[in-house]
Order: sequence, then structure tokens, then C-alpha cells
Amino acid sequence: MAGLNDFKLVNIYSTELLRRKLNNNQYSELSDSNKKRYGFYYLILQLTTGETELEELEKMIIDTDYCKSIYKVKNNDYGIDAVYVDYESNRILLYNFKFREKYDAKIGGKQGPILDSTKFLSMTLNGSFKDINVNLISKEKMEEISNILNSDEIWNIELIVVSNENHGIDINQPEIKSLSKDFDVEIKPIVLDDIIGFLHNRNSEFSAKIMIDKESFLVYEEDSLSSAKSYLINLSVANLIRITCTDEEERNNYNYTNLEMIKDVNLEMGILYENVRGYLSDSKYNKNIIKTLNDSPQKFFMFNNGITITATNVKSESKNANKKYLFTLENMQIVNGGQTLRSIYKFKEENFDEEKLENSYVLVRIFKTEDNDDLINEIAEFTNSQNAISDADLKSINKMQIKIEKFLYNQGIDYIRKSGDIGVDRIFESQISKERLAQILYSHKGYPDRSTNQKKKLFGVYYDDIFGDDVIDFDMLLKLIKLYNEIEENYKNLYGEREVYTQKILYIIYLQSLRDDINKNIYLLEKCLEDYRKNDDVSKARKLIQKGFKEFLDKSFNSGTGTGTRLKI
Repeated sequence: MAGLNDFKLVNIYSTELLRRKLNNNQYSELSDSNKKRYGFYYLILQLTTGETELEELEKMIIDTDYCKSIYKVKNNDYGIDAVYVDYESNRILLYNFKFREKYDAKIGGKQGPILDSTKFLSMTLNGSFKDINVNLISKEKMEEISNILNSDEIWNIELIVVSNENHGIDINQPEIKSLSKDFDVEIKPIVLDDIIGFLHNRNSEFSAKIMIDKESFLVYEEDSLSSAKSYLINLSVANLIRITCTDEEERNNYNYTNLEMIKDVNLEMGILYENVRGYLSDSKYNKNIIKTLNDSPQKFFMFNNGITITATNVKSESKNANKKYLFTLENMQIVNGGQTLRSIYKFKEENFDEEKLENSYVLVRIFKTEDNDDLINEIAEFTNSQNAISDADLKSINKMQIKIEKFLYNQGIDYIRKSGDIGVDRIFESQISKERLAQILYSHKGYPDRSTNQKKKLFGVYYDDIFGDDVIDFDMLLKLIKLYNEIEENYKNLYGEREVYTQKILYIIYLQSLRDDINKNIYLLEKCLEDYRKNDDVSKARKLIQKGFKEFLDKSFNSGTGTGTRLKI
């Protein structure tokens, strides 16, 4: 169970995110309590949606108090504090937050917050939001969701009940089950334990010891002179739980005899740091894995792909007249199999059965990598490449992404490779996600249209064109990040904050590659947005992602409307 220090850590991450989002005046006007509370919104939304850009996260927040304090507008959230519509996977995430200022290990699990959420759901589903006379932010979200649900596509609604308490709501209570059925929503509680597992320590080192029968492992060497070795081990699920738990003493207690010791242990999420993981609200537990453990534990080895572990050092010592071997893993990381491991722990928590855990086995691959970070990342990337993982997640451990992270760190910029990677070890001037950087670089290459309407491909078919060793220039990269921020400020000064969004800035970056004049390029873009399909009822945001708009913009630029000197990067 998470403790007081974990509670404090969440507050640190939360306030740091809010500090980065707000200007100095906005931030200083808030009470310490609201800094933590509002920052908590950003933290959870980042972890559960995978969106790392703070501007995009802010668009999801509709909380009444937040709107009043930050937007300076009135809003009624009707029990829902944030809304995220995932058009790629047809998911609607509705958030209800319960934030406590003081830690209390015993408090939590009340039904009140979730029952408050029914107001938003009812008004959205029955259409009564149309009767709201004032122009509320909540009304816009309700209308968006209503239009989606009335379409021919199949959508799923998830109600995420978030708390920084230890105890979440019991979704098996009759009232909660009834609510879920009546509104056709899946209810997912998130509590302090869930959150803290994803706020991993970047510099943590973990060790473990395993005693293995001689017949239960194989060793592979590239050649007899190589120090790099890999091992294939047939390991009991009970043993796997032991070597991955938070208790360091138990991880090294290879001579355990009582399985009761693993009954209450928690998974050490830091061990999964280099593993490509799904986000907090995704389906973290594979039901088939849990079902196999319960129904056919003896077949688990055959039905599961196994676990891949890297360790900077692996020692193997023969014991008991060479009948057993003691393996010591130093600085170990699980780079593949995180979902399997979480599912095993889920089974243990819900249906602890010593016999099934001891008699089910899993294939564990162990690679001795020494201090070769490149090798670790290559193992992680290639062993995960056959799984159903997005290209963006897979590339988060690519060698170039780590190089960029280190370079920008020295420039005072926090590079967000993975959701939840928030640097709190120093004060950063700014932050940027790998997704945003990819959009900036590809826009400068001449593809602002692809950068906005083909975002998935930026880390797929276009990746080498953007981040290839032969095309990346760190000095240019830094200048373009600064240019992005400069364009954003100029746009706000010319047209106001509400008229500024990412798609526009990416188009200006493209125009800057043709002519070094930010304001003139902004005026040109706005004029083209007015003139393109002028008689059609199409928003500016929709125009920007349409294939024909870039052609229209290029013609306007080349017709004499746009001439000048190319920006020197």
C-alpha cells in the first residue's frame, strides 16, 4: 500500500506540471492546495490518455473551480471534471476527481463522487443539455459526445473515478453495478497505488537471486571469448512474483519455503521502467492470462510468450554438487512482458492459490548487458516489436530518442519520451514531448499536413525521415523548438489565445522554411483559412487537416502573396 511519501511524491509531480503550464502570474495567484489539485488533473490525464502536451491536456478539463480560477469563466461541470474523446480507439473517458489535501491511510472508497457523475451522463444521453441557455464548456463536451453516440460507429464510455487516497470505490457494490448497467459505462477506479507505480525513479537499481535446477535453464554465448551471455529459464510463477516484488529482502531470499510471503507483496513498478507499457487506464490485465492461471496452470508455459529481463551483471554459481545453480541478477529491468507480470499479480491478489502459483511456469529470458545501454534498448525494442504496441510507444526506447532526451536535458528542456516521465530532479525551463517534436521537424521538412492528419505514421513509415541518424541535427532541433514557442507568443499577441493551436503553429513553421517573417506568415495563413472553401460550413481546424488546404496555401504563397528570405536554421 502506498504511504505518506508516495502521497507527497504525487503532489510534487502535480505542482511541477501545473507550474510548467501556467504563466508566473496565474501560478502565484493560486493557493498551495489548488496548485496540487489542478496539477493532479494534468498528471492523471497525462498518464491515462498518453497525451503529454499540456495545452492538449488543458482542453480536457471542465471542472467548475478550474474554469473559474484559470479561464476566468463560469461553468457547471455536472459532476465530471474532465473529458477525453479518443477518436482513434472510439473511447470516451469521463473523469471524476477526488483530491485530498492531507494523507490518511484509512480514508477512501466513498460512493458520493461517482453518484455525482450521473448528472453529466443523464443530460448527455437524454439530450437535456440542449436546454442549457448559457454557453458552457460542459455543454460543448456534452454535444460532442451526443453527436458521437448518435453516429453509426460503436463507442465505449469509461467513467474514471480518480483519488489520491489508498482505497478506491468498490465497483461490485449493487448501486455501482446498477449505474454501470443503466448508463452502459465501464467504471474504473484509480487510487494512489495505481498512480505511484507509474511515477518510477529513473535511477533505481534492482537486484534479485534465483535458485534453479540444472535441467531448468539453458545458456547461450556468441563465442567463448564473449562476456555477453543470455539464459533461458523455466521459472515458477511464484518465483517470478518474488523476484519482482517491492521487498528487496524477499527478492534476494532465494531459499524461500513458505509461499505465504508473496501473498501481500506488491509489484515493483520501477523494474518495468525500460519496458514499453500501456497507459494507466488501458486494459492492464490480460483476462486470458488470468484465466489460464486459474483453469490450466500447468499449461501456462505453453500459452504465454514469457518475460524478458536485462541485467548489467548475471552471476551463476553451482550449488549442491552441481545439481542447482544460484543466479544473481544485478541492476535488472523487465523489458518485455509487463502485461503478463501485471496479470500474474492481479491473479495473486484476487485468487491467491499457492498450488497454482507454484505449479505454473513461465519462460524467462535473461540477457547480461553489462553497462551497454544501447544493447538494452535494442533488446527492448526488438522483443516488443512483435506485440500490439503503438509505433510511438515502441520508439520511446529507440537510441535516438534517448540521445535527444540527454541533449535537451542539458539545454534545460524536459523531453517527454513516455507518459509519466516528468523530470522533478531539477527545474526545467520548458518541456516538449517526442510527438510534438516529430510534428515540428516534419513540418519544417515541408509536411505540416501530414504532421497533423497522419500523426500515427510519424513514428512508423516517416520515422527515419524525421529522426534518422543521417538527418537529425541537434542544433537545428533546438532552434526549431525555440521557433515553435516564438510563433505561439506572436500568434497570441496578434489574434488572442483562443485562436492559437498546434496545427496553425506547425503551418507557420513550414512557412518559415520558405520565408523568415513570422507575423507576415501568420497573416497569410489566416487569410488562406478565411478564403479556402469560403462558402462551406467548415471550421478552421477542419480545414487545416484537409489535403487540399496545403495546396491552396502553396499557391497563395507562390502567387506573390508570399515572398521573402528563407529562415536559416
